[in-house]
Amino acid sequence: MSVGDEFVLDFARPERIGLEEAIYAAGKSPVQIDAILEAAAARGASLLLTRLDPDKHAALAEAHRRRIDYCGVSRTAIFGTPRPLRGPSRIGIVAAGTSDVPVAREAERTLAYQGHAATLFADVGVAGLWRLTRRLEEIRALPVLIVAAGMDAALPSVLGGLVASALIAVPTSVGYGVAEGGRTALDAILASCAPGITVVNIDNGYGAACAAMRWLHAARMLASAASEPT
Repeated sequence: MSVGDEFVLDFARPERIGLEEAIYAAGKSPVQIDAILEAAAARGASLLLTRLDPDKHAALAEAHRRRIDYCGVSRTAIFGTPRPLRGPSRIGIVAAGTSDVPVAREAERTLAYQGHAATLFADVGVAGLWRLTRRLEEIRALPVLIVAAGMDAALPSVLGGLVASALIAVPTSVGYGVAEGGRTALDAILASCAPGITVVNIDNGYGAACAAMRWLHAARMLASAASEPT
């Protein structure tokens, strides 16, 4: 079996569900990733890669690295040409602490790859609520929010009681001891008394971005249906 038999790319996914396929690089070898990129290049396709560590990125073929926009903070790579950004921003990405920024950046890069502008609000966690309140009106103005928080993950609950925006919470693996790699944050958000918060898996900035794009797509469908003559 050749390396080319180890993957099947889903080029029809955008037409089917409105979301591009992404390549989860963790667990894949540089040889496998190179083969995937070669297959995409043969079709003139672009790809988003997530969880691509710097060492693995450096091990890719030089011809592929030249076509990659790589972000070491989020461990994401955009191969080829992403869609042009469409504005104005409709999505806010709120990171409780600077340590949550990698997850927030993964969400931001996922959105940018598909042409969605987003606004990042970093280091506005509950340890210094004044940092949140001074930006609250900016945050409120955005209809969809992705909120990344670790440790006790209080920020999604706080925002859930202050804003009317659709809110997607991302528990992160930030924290000591009983934080348990993000499990405490996940449980805290699931147990939140703020109603209507959507929760994705630990550190899953990519999944949060996809949820936000589904909601925007649903809003466009509703607006289109409302404008049709009865």
